[in-house]
Amino acid sequence: MHPYVITTCSTADRTREQLESRNIHFVCFHFSLGDTEYMDDLGASVPLDEFYRRMTEGEMTKTSQVNTDEYVAFFTSFLEKGQDILHVCLSSGISGTVNSAKVAKEILEDQFPDRKILIIDSLAASAGLGLFVDRLADLRDEGYTIEQLASWAMAHRLECHHWFFTTDLTFFIRGGRVSKTSGFIGSLLGICPLLNVNSEGKLIPRKKIRGKKRVIKEIVDTMEEHAAGGTGYTGKCFISNSACYEDARAVADLIEKRFPNLAGKVEITSIGTTIGSHTGPGTVALFFWGDERTL
Repeated sequence: MHPYVITTCSTADRTREQLESRNIHFVCFHFSLGDTEYMDDLGASVPLDEFYRRMTEGEMTKTSQVNTDEYVAFFTSFLEKGQDILHVCLSSGISGTVNSAKVAKEILEDQFPDRKILIIDSLAASAGLGLFVDRLADLRDEGYTIEQLASWAMAHRLECHHWFFTTDLTFFIRGGRVSKTSGFIGSLLGICPLLNVNSEGKLIPRKKIRGKKRVIKEIVDTMEEHAAGGTGYTGKCFISNSACYEDARAVADLIEKRFPNLAGKVEITSIGTTIGSHTGPGTVALFFWGDERTL
């Protein structure tokens, strides 16, 4: 079997140490905070607590995807070592970065005709993308070839569930996901929308729930409904959050109580600067393996 690497985007919202421990390489998106542009380098340039504090204080953020030239440079570093590449992109329902990766693949196939570059549209985001590539790393370690791994990824990508809620509608209103009128009324009533990533990899509002305690219970109930094996679920569970660790911990505590056969404890990480630029503070996102996303 020819040597290959698994690569992904910084939008997998795992720590550098977590990705390195699984031998997963990443390429950086970009974001601007105020008047300065940075690499989305997992909090190295701007610590995530500072990032969310500055957002709360009113600094504007923008994001930009990895461009073709950056992908060419990133992929070349592995191809020159004689390694094939399985690259797993942020969902095409959220970003066009998969198209840039595919153009880079076409360019490099002429320069490295003996190497393979396989591009996977994950239809996943944040630590859902992280959970997806973590499972691919498991299968790689079990001996899957790059072709077998790509085939598994395409067959099972919709089994990776993403459920989100937010307790602060400010940045959902700013980004146009919630209208100003609905946001104003929702804020007055303490509405916490529950959203998920659908079968097209797009973020879709599903329910309007009044109160934090109710939405925390609802997101755990939703996991029970969809998780492989129900409360007998034996897989991993990841949670990411944007400057609201206590809310994430409350969800994790309920999950660990209701799903006693989890593969280890729930892993909690921070939502990174790319995804966080759109959610703002106050978002909790839950990821697990379950039935196929069909809507």
